[in-house]
Amino acid sequence: MPWPLRWVVVALSLGFSAAIALWAFEFGKDIAGLDRTSKGELLQLRVEVAQLRSERDKAQAIANTADSLLKAGSVAQERLAQQVRQNEAENLALKADLGFFQRLLPAAAAQGLTVRALQAEPKAPGRTRYQLLVMQNGNVAADFTGRYEIILSGTLEGRAWSFSPLGGTKPLSLRQYARVEGVIEHPEQAVVKTVQVRVTDPKGQLVATQTVKS
Repeated sequence: MPWPLRWVVVALSLGFSAAIALWAFEFGKDIAGLDRTSKGELLQLRVEVAQLRSERDKAQAIANTADSLLKAGSVAQERLAQQVRQNEAENLALKADLGFFQRLLPAAAAQGLTVRALQAEPKAPGRTRYQLLVMQNGNVAADFTGRYEIILSGTLEGRAWSFSPLGGTKPLSLRQYARVEGVIEHPEQAVVKTVQVRVTDPKGQLVATQTVKS
């Protein structure tokens, strides 16, 4: 046979032999159960991977929920702390008011209109805050209607200085008592040494007064 034909025959023989060998290999694996084992293991691995992914998602959800709870707890704690600070401030204010009123009620009060517990303190340069209580002691038959005036005294630029707010006197009306407070603006350079309150009746006559050091 010519050499080309011989090569063709040899190639066909080798291809046929290879096909038979491959078939025998696959048939042998099938007989041994290798393919079934591999497929079973692959399916099992896929199931395990799916389970692991599910557990991971659950763990992530739990972690997110815990983080949200921690943030909510932190916000609630901060609000509670603010409420506590506010309550403490209110308690201090109530105690101050209680002490103020306790000083205003002596065991034996004089008859008539009196000014009790005049207090004055600087709040800022050029601003002085005052508070006082005006009371009618004894058997009160009618309301009192009059006016009051605050007078500051001290020094300004080394000289004696006296000052009354613009507008002069202010109206005052009460049955048994009235609490009065406010802020007076004055020259920043002034040194306030005393604060005086004067209460007058509708005719302008002085009925009560009190002076305190600032």
